[in-house]
Amino acid sequence: MGNRLEGKVAIVTGGGSGIGEAVCKKFAQEGAKVIVAGFPEDPVEEVAQEIQEEGGTATPYTGDLSVLANAKSCVQLAVKQYGKLDILVNNAGTFPETNMLTDFTEEAFDYLLKNNIRSAFAMSKAALPELQKTKGNIVSAGSESGALGLAQNAPYGGTKGFMHAFAKGLAAEQAQKGVRSNIVAPGPIDTGWTHKETGPMDSQMEQMVTKGTLMGRRGTPEEVANVYLFLASDEASYVTGAIFPVDGGTLIAKGPAGDQAAESMKAQPDGKLKLKHSKESHTSIRSQDK
Repeated sequence: MGNRLEGKVAIVTGGGSGIGEAVCKKFAQEGAKVIVAGFPEDPVEEVAQEIQEEGGTATPYTGDLSVLANAKSCVQLAVKQYGKLDILVNNAGTFPETNMLTDFTEEAFDYLLKNNIRSAFAMSKAALPELQKTKGNIVSAGSESGALGLAQNAPYGGTKGFMHAFAKGLAAEQAQKGVRSNIVAPGPIDTGWTHKETGPMDSQMEQMVTKGTLMGRRGTPEEVANVYLFLASDEASYVTGAIFPVDGGTLIAKGPAGDQAAESMKAQPDGKLKLKHSKESHTSIRSQDK
Protein backbone atom coordinates (compact mmCIF):
# COMPACT_ATOMS: atom_id res chain seq x y z
CA MET A 1 0.00 0.00 0.00
CA GLY A 2 1.23 3.46 -0.91
CA ASN A 3 0.28 6.83 0.56
CA ARG A 4 -0.06 9.24 -2.35
CA LEU A 5 -3.80 9.60 -1.66
CA GLU A 6 -3.66 9.00 2.09
CA GLY A 7 -6.70 10.53 3.79
CA LYS A 8 -8.46 11.33 0.50
CA VAL A 9 -12.01 10.31 -0.40
CA ALA A 10 -12.76 9.58 -4.06
CA ILE A 11 -15.77 8.71 -6.19
CA VAL A 12 -15.00 6.73 -9.35
CA THR A 13 -17.89 6.41 -11.80
CA GLY A 14 -17.92 3.37 -14.06
CA GLY A 15 -15.82 1.80 -11.33
CA GLY A 16 -16.92 -1.79 -11.80
CA SER A 17 -14.94 -2.74 -14.89
CA GLY A 18 -12.31 -1.74 -17.43
CA ILE A 19 -10.30 1.37 -16.62
CA GLY A 20 -12.65 2.22 -13.75
CA GLU A 21 -11.81 -0.97 -11.87
CA ALA A 22 -8.10 -0.22 -12.22
CA VAL A 23 -8.57 3.37 -10.99
CA CYS A 24 -10.53 2.20 -7.95
CA LYS A 25 -7.91 -0.38 -7.01
CA LYS A 26 -4.96 1.94 -7.67
CA PHE A 27 -6.50 4.72 -5.57
CA ALA A 28 -7.27 2.30 -2.74
CA GLN A 29 -3.70 0.97 -2.80
CA GLU A 30 -2.51 4.56 -2.41
CA GLY A 31 -4.63 5.17 0.69
CA ALA A 32 -7.87 6.63 -0.69
CA LYS A 33 -11.32 5.67 0.55
CA VAL A 34 -13.22 4.89 -2.65
CA ILE A 35 -16.86 4.96 -3.67
CA VAL A 36 -17.09 2.41 -6.52
CA ALA A 37 -20.02 3.73 -8.55
CA GLY A 38 -21.85 2.18 -11.48
CA PHE A 39 -25.03 0.64 -12.85
CA PRO A 40 -26.74 -2.14 -10.87
CA GLU A 41 -25.61 -4.54 -13.60
CA ASP A 42 -21.95 -3.62 -13.10
CA PRO A 43 -19.75 -5.63 -10.69
CA VAL A 44 -19.27 -2.64 -8.35
CA GLU A 45 -19.98 -4.67 -5.23
CA GLU A 46 -17.40 -7.27 -6.27
CA VAL A 47 -14.77 -4.60 -6.90
CA ALA A 48 -15.46 -2.96 -3.53
CA GLN A 49 -15.19 -6.33 -1.80
CA GLU A 50 -11.94 -7.16 -3.62
CA ILE A 51 -10.49 -3.85 -2.47
CA GLN A 52 -11.49 -4.60 1.12
CA GLU A 53 -9.95 -8.06 0.91
CA GLU A 54 -6.67 -6.44 -0.12
CA GLY A 55 -6.74 -4.17 2.92
CA GLY A 56 -8.25 -1.10 1.26
CA THR A 57 -11.41 0.88 1.97
CA ALA A 58 -14.28 0.96 -0.51
CA THR A 59 -18.06 1.25 -0.66
CA PRO A 60 -20.26 0.40 -3.67
CA TYR A 61 -22.91 2.71 -5.11
CA THR A 62 -25.34 1.56 -7.79
CA GLY A 63 -27.55 3.81 -9.87
CA ASP A 64 -27.92 5.72 -13.11
CA LEU A 65 -25.56 8.65 -12.53
CA SER A 66 -26.90 10.62 -15.48
CA VAL A 67 -29.89 11.35 -13.21
CA LEU A 68 -29.03 14.33 -11.02
CA ALA A 69 -30.88 12.94 -8.00
CA ASN A 70 -28.76 9.78 -8.16
CA ALA A 71 -25.57 11.80 -8.61
CA LYS A 72 -26.43 13.79 -5.48
CA SER A 73 -27.18 10.55 -3.63
CA CYS A 74 -23.76 9.18 -4.61
CA VAL A 75 -22.02 12.29 -3.31
CA GLN A 76 -24.08 12.18 -0.11
CA LEU A 77 -23.00 8.56 0.41
CA ALA A 78 -19.33 9.58 0.25
CA VAL A 79 -19.85 12.38 2.76
CA LYS A 80 -21.98 10.25 5.08
CA GLN A 81 -19.60 7.28 4.92
CA TYR A 82 -16.27 9.10 5.00
CA GLY A 83 -16.98 12.68 6.03
CA LYS A 84 -15.96 14.53 2.88
CA LEU A 85 -15.14 14.31 -0.83
CA ASP A 86 -11.71 15.15 -2.31
CA ILE A 87 -11.71 13.57 -5.77
CA LEU A 88 -14.29 12.92 -8.47
CA VAL A 89 -13.30 10.66 -11.36
CA ASN A 90 -15.77 10.98 -14.24
CA ASN A 91 -14.79 7.69 -15.85
CA ALA A 92 -18.24 6.33 -16.78
CA GLY A 93 -19.00 6.08 -20.48
CA THR A 94 -20.14 3.80 -23.24
CA PHE A 95 -19.09 2.65 -26.70
CA PRO A 96 -22.37 1.20 -27.98
CA GLU A 97 -21.83 0.61 -31.68
CA THR A 98 -19.55 1.22 -34.65
CA ASN A 99 -21.23 2.42 -37.82
CA MET A 100 -20.92 5.03 -40.51
CA LEU A 101 -23.01 8.04 -39.50
CA THR A 102 -25.61 7.22 -42.15
CA ASP A 103 -26.25 3.94 -40.32
CA PHE A 104 -25.60 5.11 -36.75
CA THR A 105 -28.77 4.61 -34.72
CA GLU A 106 -30.51 7.39 -32.82
CA GLU A 107 -30.77 5.03 -29.86
CA ALA A 108 -26.97 4.67 -29.72
CA PHE A 109 -26.50 8.44 -30.12
CA ASP A 110 -28.89 9.21 -27.27
CA TYR A 111 -27.18 6.57 -25.12
CA LEU A 112 -23.81 8.22 -25.78
CA LEU A 113 -25.16 11.62 -24.75
CA LYS A 114 -26.67 10.15 -21.59
CA ASN A 115 -23.68 8.17 -20.38
CA ASN A 116 -20.68 10.05 -21.79
CA ILE A 117 -21.89 13.61 -21.24
CA ARG A 118 -24.91 13.88 -18.95
CA SER A 119 -23.40 11.61 -16.28
CA ALA A 120 -20.27 13.81 -16.11
CA PHE A 121 -22.44 16.95 -15.98
CA ALA A 122 -24.64 15.57 -13.19
CA MET A 123 -21.76 14.19 -11.11
CA SER A 124 -19.68 17.35 -11.45
CA LYS A 125 -22.65 19.55 -10.52
CA ALA A 126 -23.42 17.38 -7.50
CA ALA A 127 -19.81 17.05 -6.35
CA LEU A 128 -18.56 20.62 -6.72
CA PRO A 129 -20.01 22.00 -3.46
CA GLU A 130 -18.12 19.30 -1.52
CA LEU A 131 -14.96 19.59 -3.63
CA GLN A 132 -14.90 23.33 -3.00
CA LYS A 133 -14.83 22.64 0.74
CA THR A 134 -11.80 20.33 0.45
CA LYS A 135 -10.07 22.18 -2.43
CA GLY A 136 -10.33 18.92 -4.30
CA ASN A 137 -10.24 18.01 -7.97
CA ILE A 138 -12.03 16.36 -10.87
CA VAL A 139 -10.36 14.02 -13.36
CA SER A 140 -12.52 13.12 -16.35
CA ALA A 141 -12.28 10.59 -19.15
CA GLY A 142 -11.50 12.03 -22.54
CA SER A 143 -10.06 10.17 -25.50
CA GLU A 144 -7.61 10.51 -28.35
CA SER A 145 -10.77 10.48 -30.49
CA GLY A 146 -11.78 13.73 -28.80
CA ALA A 147 -8.84 15.34 -30.58
CA LEU A 148 -8.68 13.28 -33.78
CA GLY A 149 -12.26 12.16 -34.31
CA LEU A 150 -13.13 8.52 -34.86
CA ALA A 151 -14.24 6.97 -38.14
CA GLN A 152 -17.27 4.68 -37.82
CA ASN A 153 -18.05 6.25 -34.47
CA ALA A 154 -18.08 9.99 -35.11
CA PRO A 155 -20.63 10.62 -32.32
CA TYR A 156 -18.37 8.93 -29.75
CA GLY A 157 -15.46 11.20 -30.67
CA GLY A 158 -17.87 14.13 -30.49
CA THR A 159 -18.81 13.31 -26.91
CA LYS A 160 -15.14 13.15 -25.96
CA GLY A 161 -14.46 16.48 -27.68
CA PHE A 162 -17.21 17.88 -25.45
CA MET A 163 -15.52 16.38 -22.39
CA HIS A 164 -12.20 18.00 -23.27
CA ALA A 165 -13.82 21.45 -23.50
CA PHE A 166 -16.04 20.79 -20.47
CA ALA A 167 -13.07 19.92 -18.26
CA LYS A 168 -11.17 23.00 -19.41
CA GLY A 169 -14.20 25.16 -18.74
CA LEU A 170 -14.49 23.75 -15.23
CA ALA A 171 -10.79 24.43 -14.66
CA ALA A 172 -11.23 28.04 -15.72
CA GLU A 173 -14.29 28.72 -13.56
CA GLN A 174 -13.39 26.64 -10.51
CA ALA A 175 -9.84 27.90 -9.98
CA GLN A 176 -11.35 30.74 -7.96
CA LYS A 177 -12.88 28.08 -5.70
CA GLY A 178 -9.65 26.09 -5.36
CA VAL A 179 -10.80 23.10 -7.46
CA ARG A 180 -8.65 21.61 -10.25
CA SER A 181 -10.05 19.86 -13.34
CA ASN A 182 -8.12 17.70 -15.79
CA ILE A 183 -8.62 15.09 -18.51
CA VAL A 184 -7.06 11.68 -19.11
CA ALA A 185 -7.31 10.86 -22.83
CA PRO A 186 -6.70 7.14 -23.47
CA GLY A 187 -6.08 5.56 -26.83
CA PRO A 188 -6.87 1.87 -27.45
CA ILE A 189 -6.88 0.11 -24.07
CA ASP A 190 -7.07 -3.62 -23.37
CA THR A 191 -10.70 -3.70 -22.20
CA GLY A 192 -13.89 -5.21 -23.50
CA TRP A 193 -14.34 -2.23 -25.81
CA THR A 194 -11.39 -3.05 -28.06
CA HIS A 195 -11.96 -6.78 -28.62
CA LYS A 196 -14.39 -8.02 -31.26
CA GLU A 197 -15.57 -10.79 -28.94
CA THR A 198 -16.75 -8.38 -26.23
CA GLY A 199 -17.35 -5.05 -27.98
CA PRO A 200 -18.62 -3.48 -31.20
CA MET A 201 -15.29 -3.49 -33.07
CA ASP A 202 -14.84 -5.89 -35.99
CA SER A 203 -11.51 -7.63 -36.62
CA GLN A 204 -10.33 -4.96 -39.08
CA MET A 205 -10.95 -2.11 -36.66
CA GLU A 206 -9.36 -4.13 -33.85
CA GLN A 207 -6.14 -4.40 -35.88
CA MET A 208 -6.23 -0.78 -37.00
CA VAL A 209 -6.41 0.72 -33.53
CA THR A 210 -3.45 -1.35 -32.37
CA LYS A 211 -1.28 -0.67 -35.42
CA GLY A 212 -2.18 3.01 -35.16
CA THR A 213 -0.11 3.37 -31.99
CA LEU A 214 3.62 3.96 -32.02
CA MET A 215 4.00 1.15 -29.52
CA GLY A 216 2.10 -1.44 -31.54
CA ARG A 217 -0.18 -2.59 -28.73
CA ARG A 218 -3.12 -1.71 -26.55
CA GLY A 219 -2.44 0.02 -23.27
CA THR A 220 -3.45 -1.67 -20.03
CA PRO A 221 -6.08 -0.33 -17.63
CA GLU A 222 -3.38 -0.07 -14.98
CA GLU A 223 -1.22 2.15 -17.22
CA VAL A 224 -4.17 4.54 -17.53
CA ALA A 225 -4.90 4.37 -13.80
CA ASN A 226 -1.34 5.48 -13.08
CA VAL A 227 -2.02 8.79 -14.86
CA TYR A 228 -5.34 9.25 -13.06
CA LEU A 229 -3.42 8.76 -9.81
CA PHE A 230 -0.94 11.50 -10.61
CA LEU A 231 -3.59 14.02 -11.64
CA ALA A 232 -5.76 13.27 -8.60
CA SER A 233 -2.83 13.54 -6.18
CA ASP A 234 -1.25 16.61 -4.63
CA GLU A 235 1.75 15.98 -6.88
CA ALA A 236 -0.30 17.61 -9.65
CA SER A 237 -1.06 20.70 -7.56
CA TYR A 238 0.03 23.03 -10.42
CA VAL A 239 -1.87 21.12 -13.13
CA THR A 240 -5.36 22.20 -14.17
CA GLY A 241 -7.14 22.42 -17.50
CA ALA A 242 -4.73 19.84 -18.93
CA ILE A 243 -5.36 16.94 -21.28
CA PHE A 244 -3.01 14.00 -20.65
CA PRO A 245 -2.89 11.55 -23.58
CA VAL A 246 -2.33 7.91 -22.59
CA ASP A 247 -2.42 6.57 -26.11
CA GLY A 248 0.87 4.87 -26.96
CA GLY A 249 1.64 7.68 -29.37
CA THR A 250 -1.61 7.51 -31.35
CA LEU A 251 -1.86 11.29 -31.66
CA ILE A 252 1.45 11.55 -33.51
CA ALA A 253 1.44 8.21 -35.36
CA LYS A 254 1.35 8.36 -39.15
CA GLY A 255 0.05 5.21 -40.79
CA PRO A 256 0.39 1.69 -39.32
CA ALA A 257 3.37 2.69 -37.20
CA GLY A 258 2.84 -0.17 -34.77
CA ASP A 259 4.11 -2.68 -37.33
CA GLN A 260 7.58 -1.18 -36.89
CA ALA A 261 7.58 -0.97 -33.10
CA ALA A 262 10.33 -2.73 -31.18
CA GLU A 263 9.25 -6.02 -29.66
CA SER A 264 10.04 -4.62 -26.22
CA MET A 265 7.45 -1.89 -26.80
CA LYS A 266 4.81 -4.33 -28.02
CA ALA A 267 4.99 -6.33 -24.79
CA GLN A 268 2.47 -5.23 -22.18
CA PRO A 269 4.02 -4.65 -18.76
CA ASP A 270 3.23 -7.04 -15.95
CA GLY A 271 0.76 -5.20 -13.77
CA LYS A 272 0.57 -5.22 -9.99
CA LEU A 273 -3.19 -4.78 -9.65
CA LYS A 274 -5.42 -7.85 -9.48
CA LEU A 275 -7.93 -6.88 -12.16
CA LYS A 276 -10.79 -9.36 -12.60
CA HIS A 277 -13.25 -7.27 -14.59
CA SER A 278 -11.17 -5.60 -17.29
CA LYS A 279 -13.05 -7.36 -20.09
CA GLU A 280 -16.49 -6.89 -18.57
CA SER A 281 -17.09 -3.40 -19.98
CA HIS A 282 -20.77 -3.05 -20.82
CA THR A 283 -21.26 -1.77 -24.35
CA SER A 284 -24.82 -2.80 -25.09
CA ILE A 285 -27.59 -0.23 -24.74
CA ARG A 286 -29.59 -0.69 -21.57
CA SER A 287 -33.27 0.16 -21.49
CA GLN A 288 -34.15 3.34 -19.65
CA ASP A 289 -36.23 1.54 -17.02
CA LYS A 290 -33.40 -0.63 -15.67
